[in-house]
Amino acid sequence: MRWAQYPRLSFRGFLIASVILCTAQATLGQKPDDDDDPGYRPQPSANVQSDVQALPIDAPAGSKVVVIAIDRTVELGLAAFVRREIETHPDAAAIVLEVNTLGGRVDAAIQIRDALLEAKPRTVAFIHPRAISAGALISLACDNVIMTEGGTIGAATPIQAGPGGQADAVGEKMVSYMRTEMRATAEANGRRGDIAEAMVDNEVVIQGIVDAGKLLTLDTDQALKLGMADGKAANLDEVMAMLTLENPTIEKGELNWGEEIARWLTEPTISGLLLSVGMLGLMVAFYTRTVGAFTVVGFVSLAMFFGGHAVVHLVGWEEALLFIAGVALVVVEIFFVPGLGVPGVLGLVFVIAALVLALIGIPLDVSFETGVLADAMTRVLLSLLGAFVLALVVMRLFSRTAMGQALVLQDAETGFLSAPSASDLVGQAGEALTDLRPGGKIIIDGERHEATSEREFIARGTKVVVIGKEGPELVVRPAGVK
Repeated sequence: MRWAQYPRLSFRGFLIASVILCTAQATLGQKPDDDDDPGYRPQPSANVQSDVQALPIDAPAGSKVVVIAIDRTVELGLAAFVRREIETHPDAAAIVLEVNTLGGRVDAAIQIRDALLEAKPRTVAFIHPRAISAGALISLACDNVIMTEGGTIGAATPIQAGPGGQADAVGEKMVSYMRTEMRATAEANGRRGDIAEAMVDNEVVIQGIVDAGKLLTLDTDQALKLGMADGKAANLDEVMAMLTLENPTIEKGELNWGEEIARWLTEPTISGLLLSVGMLGLMVAFYTRTVGAFTVVGFVSLAMFFGGHAVVHLVGWEEALLFIAGVALVVVEIFFVPGLGVPGVLGLVFVIAALVLALIGIPLDVSFETGVLADAMTRVLLSLLGAFVLALVVMRLFSRTAMGQALVLQDAETGFLSAPSASDLVGQAGEALTDLRPGGKIIIDGERHEATSEREFIARGTKVVVIGKEGPELVVRPAGVK
């Protein structure tokens, strides 16, 4: 299962994480008891000899069956789509997943797994022809598993992308977490938990089934013999026959435009680019003390990042409020208390924290123990570094243009500097463009300069005189003060 580029956990998840973990094996995702349960699940050790086994559903002729394709890579947009289809069709006789995938994101697979275990209609995984990695967890979460001839299920150990893009094994803690998820999922539907664990951890040994050092993958006949699958079918028509549904109304699930956009926005490369551009916008806002084109583009990029992750349920109201609070503090720093620093720094911390939380998709304590939290922090910090490099490029390319001069003040002799030499400015009069507390901006002959008050607060609009320079900033005092 691909483990790279994790994304969400809200503070709400942190508060309930311990409860979830303590009750995971016993109750996580299980359906409530139902006295009318038709008893359609076969015994876990059933050895199916025939190609078609009846798994009857008591439903009238023409009942609705929703068919959802689980293909390509399992990712967060797919998880949001599956959840929506399940929630909007509680009256369906069955929800059939056509599974043909080599895997994908762990957090996306867990979201789909939870939605399936909580679904009201009968859920059926039609493995046609493979359910590898994340596909195995999704299939085992269904009430029934039906496979085509030559199908496969298993090989669900999590992996992560290494520095060179190669697949590397994750740590023992993550393997242990996924082993528990697979066991709990299998046992929730009356299947053998030890076999599900062997699909995740090559240390699991089952006499006569799998030896130490080998990861378990079952073909169709093996899965039927071990009770991990309930029947064999060549196509959807045979699946409907097995479910004893007469003239069912088939409804194919389709992604809506919002989910399609969300899949694109949450793709690792695109979301990383949005993060970097967003960080660049914040850096430009801090440097120029104004809200210009780059800042607007940056805020729009961050809004797109959060919007995409909100659609796939990685951003909750907690992360959104944290992000909004951070942006508000940045605005306060720019317009109301420039130079003070505390609101701006605190705002950046809030924004970064919100971005990190939006990239975590498993419980916070698990993400901390398994290194996912550190990976999310690294990703955000790399976006900051990318924004810094991008800012340098922007300054080099646009420093001589009108747009560039809004970002970088230029000195003909010394090159690109954040403020010109004070030698020809000492004694000149100007006006405070912002409040100086003590730092801020002044304007002299139509040009803006970074400045610091000599010893007192100077309100915006006050006439000032340049008396010297400290580092890159001019030192000023109110005009008429000795």
